Order: sequence, then C-alpha cells, then structure tokens
Amino acid sequence: MIVLGRIVAPFGVQGWVKIHPFGDDPAAWRSMKHWWLSADADAPAESWSQYELRGFRPHGKGFVAAFVGADDRSAAEALDGRFIGAPREALPKPGKDEYYWGDLVGLSVEDEAGDTLGTVTGLLSTGAHDVLQVVDGEGEAAQERLIPFVAAYVLDVDLAARRIRTAWQKDW
Repeated sequence: MIVLGRIVAPFGVQGWVKIHPFGDDPAAWRSMKHWWLSADADAPAESWSQYELRGFRPHGKGFVAAFVGADDRSAAEALDGRFIGAPREALPKPGKDEYYWGDLVGLSVEDEAGDTLGTVTGLLSTGAHDVLQVVDGEGEAAQERLIPFVAAYVLDVDLAARRIRTAWQKDW
C-alpha cells in the first residue's frame, strides 16, 4: 500500500472528515472510487479496509471527504487518525522526476563520490519542500541526516537500482 495521507478530524455532522495529504496532488484522489484506510501505516495490504468515496472536495487550505456508510459525526469520529492508502496499481503513474514517498523509503543514499550516507527511512513535508530522513547505522550508533529533496541536492533517483545520488556530504 502507498500511504497518501491521514484523516485528522471529523468535519461537520454528516460524516465528513478533514484530510491531511502527504503528497502534492490530492485532487487526483477523486478519480479513485475506493480509498483504503488503516490505523497503522505499516500494516500489511490485506488488513487495510476499503471504503467507497461518497464525496471529496477542497475546503480552506485542506480537503474534506465522506464515505458511503459513514453518514454522521459518530461514524466520522471512528475514522479519525486513520491513514489513507491505495494499492500501487490504483494510483496514477507519477510524471517525470516525480515519486511516491513509498517508493523512496528503503533506497540507499550516496554522495557524489559513491560513499553511502544511509537508507531513506521516511520523508517530512516542511511546506517549502520535502526532506529525506536518512539513517546510517543501527542502534545508538545510528546517525540521522535530513536532506532536502530538491534538485540542488538530489542529483539522481534510480528506482531500479534502489539508489539516490546526492550532493550531500557525510559531515554536513
């Protein structure tokens, strides 16, 4: 499952919920007839529950959504905090130089000289740009690097080779 966002609060009294998207084009989710929800973003695909979308629209700076069968505030409250996901095949193909966060997690990160900086463990959305969370090592000796996911620092993403090449140094 590719995690797309999270339900952050009920909205109104007719079963609508507020959505916090993790990507930059949540309006494209409207084309998906079903969304999949889970309390655990790392849950196996078979444990996600499928919901039929009843409505989805922008609201202020965010989005709100409603599902078939969730018709009142109590039903919306029961969905609060759940992650929104979709199987890879249900999602639109990303454009050139666009990636789903789920595709980046687990990739090895190296500098221009080919030295390994660590592995992508997650991404952060800062508003200005996304940031790669890269961890090198394990346990107490592990070192985390936060690398801006922008063209100035990310030189190449090779999904087939499971590698990201960066203009970042170990001592930064």
